[in-house]
Amino acid sequence: MRGFREKGFNDRLADQQKARQALLDRARKADPRNDPEFAKRQEERKRLAEEREARGAAKAEARAAAIRAEEERRTAEEAARSEAERIAKEEAEKAKRAEADKLVQLLAEQKAARDARYQARKDRQKKKR
Repeated sequence: MRGFREKGFNDRLADQQKARQALLDRARKADPRNDPEFAKRQEERKRLAEEREARGAAKAEARAAAIRAEEERRTAEEAARSEAERIAKEEAEKAKRAEADKLVQLLAEQKAARDARYQARKDRQKKKR
């Protein structure tokens, strides 16, 4: 074994330095900033992110518009319902007044008929005397 030589400290340091240099070279090659396609991929990612954000904003705006339309519909329904209730109350009040007027008129007619009977009886009694 003539050619065999045990590595010394300086040999190990040199091997370590070569290994580090090889790692750095490999890392520099893999660095995306040195890749010409990296900028294109970054632009594509950026464009896709902007489109996704725009779609999200459009969806949010559509949801907000739908909520506003629903609120307007509810407000209109509530106004129509309150108007219908007011009209129903007025109609009920008119019906109540009409019923009360009929009752007053009926009572007045009954009183007039009773008074007429009493008067007729008095007239008959006066004739008898």
